[in-house]
Amino acid sequence: MATSHAAIEGSNESLRKVARALLSVSDKTDIVKFGTFLAGKGVELLSTGGTAKTLREAGLTVKDVSDHTGSPEMLDGRVKTLHPKIHGGILAVRGNSKHEEDMKVNEIAPIDMVILNLYPFEQTVSKGSDFDMCVENVDIGGPGMLRASAKNHKAVVIVTSPSQYQSVMDEMEANDACTTIELRRKFAAAAFALSAHYDGAIASYFSKQLATALPSVTRTYVPERKLKYGCNPNQQPAALCKLGEKELPFVVKNGNPGYINLLDAANAWQLVRELRIATNLPAAASFKHVSPAGAAVAVPLSEVESEAYEMHTRKIELTPSALAYLRARQADPMSSFGDFAALSDHVDVETAKVLKTEVSDGIVAPSYAPEALEILSAKKGGNFIVLQADPNYSAPENEYREVFGMGFMQKRNDIILTEETLAKVVTKENTLSESAKRDLLVGSISLKYTQSNSVGYAINGQMVGVGAGQQSRVDCAKLAGRKVKIWYLRQHPKVLGMKFKSGIKRQARINARVRYIEGDFSEIERKTWETQFDEIPEPLTEAEKNDFMASLSGVALSSDAFFPFRDSIDVASKLGVSYVAQAGGSVQDPQIIEACDEYKMAMAMTGQRLFHH
Repeated sequence: MATSHAAIEGSNESLRKVARALLSVSDKTDIVKFGTFLAGKGVELLSTGGTAKTLREAGLTVKDVSDHTGSPEMLDGRVKTLHPKIHGGILAVRGNSKHEEDMKVNEIAPIDMVILNLYPFEQTVSKGSDFDMCVENVDIGGPGMLRASAKNHKAVVIVTSPSQYQSVMDEMEANDACTTIELRRKFAAAAFALSAHYDGAIASYFSKQLATALPSVTRTYVPERKLKYGCNPNQQPAALCKLGEKELPFVVKNGNPGYINLLDAANAWQLVRELRIATNLPAAASFKHVSPAGAAVAVPLSEVESEAYEMHTRKIELTPSALAYLRARQADPMSSFGDFAALSDHVDVETAKVLKTEVSDGIVAPSYAPEALEILSAKKGGNFIVLQADPNYSAPENEYREVFGMGFMQKRNDIILTEETLAKVVTKENTLSESAKRDLLVGSISLKYTQSNSVGYAINGQMVGVGAGQQSRVDCAKLAGRKVKIWYLRQHPKVLGMKFKSGIKRQARINARVRYIEGDFSEIERKTWETQFDEIPEPLTEAEKNDFMASLSGVALSSDAFFPFRDSIDVASKLGVSYVAQAGGSVQDPQIIEACDEYKMAMAMTGQRLFHH
C-alpha cells in the first residue's frame, strides 16, 4: 500500500512576484496582448514553437525553451518541456533551503507562471480523425506542466484559458506584478478539473475503440453559473455546470434563471427545434415543471379561436412566431400561468408584444430583434429571463445522471420523428390527411418531452390537452381529455358572451371561464365568482356541454407508449378524436385496432416508445 508524502515546508507568502513565465498555447487568442503585458512588467518570456513565433512577430523578446534547457526539441516535438530545468523551475518549493540548493547546483531558474493549452484531443476525435492521428494529439508535456504548476500553486500561477488573462492582468496591475494565493489556488483548481476532463476524454475514447460495452467514464462538471437554489430553497448550493470545456446550449441575455427554469428551457428548446424540423413551421412551447402545458406550430386562427383567445380586440399582428406562441399558451392558459416559453424561430417585436402581457418567467429562442429584446428585458421589473439558444449546438451522445449516490448512463433519445414515423396505419380507416400528420407529429414530439406516462390531444397544429405523469395510461387520457373539453368549451357562445366588469384582469377572466365550464362551485366560491360580472351568466348545463362537444372532430391523439387496454380509445371517442398515433407492440394491439375501427379512427403504429423521466 502506498504511503502519503509529508508536506514540504517553505514560504507561505500570499503575494508572489512573476519574474519568469512559460507560454505554450495552441489557442493563440489574446496571447500577444497578454505577452505584451507581461513583458511590460519585466517578465522574462520562455516559449516553444508556434507560440514563440507569434510573440516574436509581434516584436516581443522571447527565449526558446531549448535555449533555456540547453536541450533541443526532439522526436518531432514529442519532447520539448520534459526537462529538469522546466519541471524543477516549476516544482521547487520557494523558501526551502534544500530545494534552493538543488536549484543552484543544477542551474535551475524558477518559473513563476505557466500559460498553456492542451493539444486539441477532443476536437481531433470530433473531426473523425483516424486512431493514430487521435493518439498523436494526446498531450504529454502539457498535462505534466499543468499538474506541476497547480501542485506548486503556493508559488506558481497556472493559466489554462484566454478567459483567465484579464484576471491575471488586473491582479498584477494592482499588486506590483504579483499574484495572490487566492488567485493561484482558484486557477489550480480549474487546472486539475481540466486535467481530469482531458484524461477522462482519452480514457473514454480508448474504451470505445476497444469496443468496451460499458467503459469507465470520468465526467468533469465546471460550475458556470451559481443558482439561488435547486428544486427547493433548502437545496443549496446549486449551480449550472459546463461539461468540461464544452459550451452550454444557450447564453443568458437577461435575468437570473433558476434550476427549474433551466430544466424547462433545455426541454422546451429541444421540443420546438424538433417540431420545426418535422413540420417546417415555426414552433412554440409553454413549459411548466419540465412538461409542456402547451405546444404548437404556426397555423392561422379561426374567427372563433381568435375571439376565445381574446385576440379580436388586440392590435397585434400575428406573425408566424407570435401565432405559434399564442396557440401554445392558449392550449391550457390556466396551467401556462408563470410558464417558460420557447420559440424555434427569431423573436420579432409582435411576438414580444404577445409575451409582454402574459405572466411568464422567461423565454428561450435562437435570436431576438433588438426592440423585442428590449420589451422582454423590461418584464418583471427587469428580471424576465431571456436565453439565446445556439441552433448549431450538438448534445453529447450519452447522458448521465446521479441519483441517491448512484450514477446512471443512457444514450440520449435522439430519434427524430417525421411523417415516415406515421407510415404504418393499421386500421380500416387508413388515410391520414396532411393536417392529421401535422397534428400527430405535434402531439408525439410534445410527449417526447413530457413526464411519463403521457397522452396528448392536438388539433389545428396545437396541443389542446396534455396528460402527464400518471401511473395509469387511461388516467392520462382522462386528464388530458378534461383539458380538451375546457379548451373547446371556451368557444361555446355562452362562454364567449360572458360580461365581465371593467378592470377584471385577463388571467382572472381565463380562470373565471374555466370555473364556469367546470361548474362545480361551492356556495362561497360562487358568490365571489359572481362579483366579477356586470351580468351573472346563466349556467352552462351538462346537456349544452355534451351537445357542443359532439361538434368537435378531427382531433389527433398521441401516446408515449402502447395502449394496454381499449379504455383510452373509448375515452378519446367522446373528444372528437379521428386520428391516433401510438407505439404498438402490446398483446392487446388487436383489441386496440378493433376499438379504433368501431369509432372509425385511423391509427398509426410508430414503433417508437417515448418515455421521458
